[in-house]
Amino acid sequence: MRIAQVAPLIEAVPPLLYGGTERVVSYLTEELVAMGHEVTLFASGDSRTSARLVPCCPRALRMDPACESRLVHHVLQLERVMEMADRFDIIHCHGDLLHYPWTRRSKVPVVTTLHGRQNIHGLAELYGEFDDVPLVSISQAQRRPIPWVHWVATVHHGLPETLLAATTGPGGYLAFIGRFSHEKRFDRAVAIARATGLKLKVAAKADAQDQAYFEQVVRPLLSDPLVEWVGEISEADKAAFLGGALAHLFPIDWPEPFGVVMIEAMACGTPTIAWPCGSVPEIVENGVSGYIVSSIEAAAKAVEACADFDRFGCRAAFERRFTAARMAADYVAVYRRLGALGRPALRVCD
Repeated sequence: MRIAQVAPLIEAVPPLLYGGTERVVSYLTEELVAMGHEVTLFASGDSRTSARLVPCCPRALRMDPACESRLVHHVLQLERVMEMADRFDIIHCHGDLLHYPWTRRSKVPVVTTLHGRQNIHGLAELYGEFDDVPLVSISQAQRRPIPWVHWVATVHHGLPETLLAATTGPGGYLAFIGRFSHEKRFDRAVAIARATGLKLKVAAKADAQDQAYFEQVVRPLLSDPLVEWVGEISEADKAAFLGGALAHLFPIDWPEPFGVVMIEAMACGTPTIAWPCGSVPEIVENGVSGYIVSSIEAAAKAVEACADFDRFGCRAAFERRFTAARMAADYVAVYRRLGALGRPALRVCD
């Protein structure tokens, strides 16, 4: 198939550091190429891919101090995609909203994977209008705020099978990786470390919108002697960071759409201890890939249980459910189904 992958421009594909969506786009793109498909990637110019790259800005916008309007670049990207649309059998978008009016009118099937939360004010009204746009969810939980839209599939994320490997002997610390934001509940992670007396290694960053939370809540906690903040880490550092941990802590307090770090830990054979929010019950199998808990006390008991955890069984669960090969095969099935249906009829306004 001739497939267009349209990535957000915030991070490179794959990102140098943090960036879940762009990382998944990279894994999917490379797997599709390996399967023999003709893939074109619309992304930032500093992206690295074996597909044909159409650069839509010189570098990732988050890393570009000269960027004053991200919207400008995304509008120009959409124009590039529209100009080249007849070269593809399917166009797969990984950003939302901006391209929906064009999706309705495209002669080529367009499908959109939603990567973010959907319980945001105004989205219900938006999807009341665009309830005919084909959408893919990354978890069943992600669908709950807007169940009536045109969901065509749920495709869980996947990682290359050789990206991370299981380890035989965990270190005596807990791992926290991600963003410093209220919904990620770093404060809970610190409370678990205190309850168990174990060191908490932290690989995280604070976005601009989370600076107030960082200063008021996070910074005082970083002075705890049990906390070691290592900053953002690269893909190459994740194997040691997650694989060396006794457990990975995911004490979230929001409707997580997926949570790639849970399957990264799983690939390392490291159990995840998580709160039952959003996608967590779909990803973590109790006693197999981790434990789902609802209190600090229960989390501390789960940490104790991790001392005898079957890390190779955890890795086997990853290989069974969350590889990039499985993800790509699921998407190809979606592409073929939409291609067989052809272009949907335009909505006629009353």
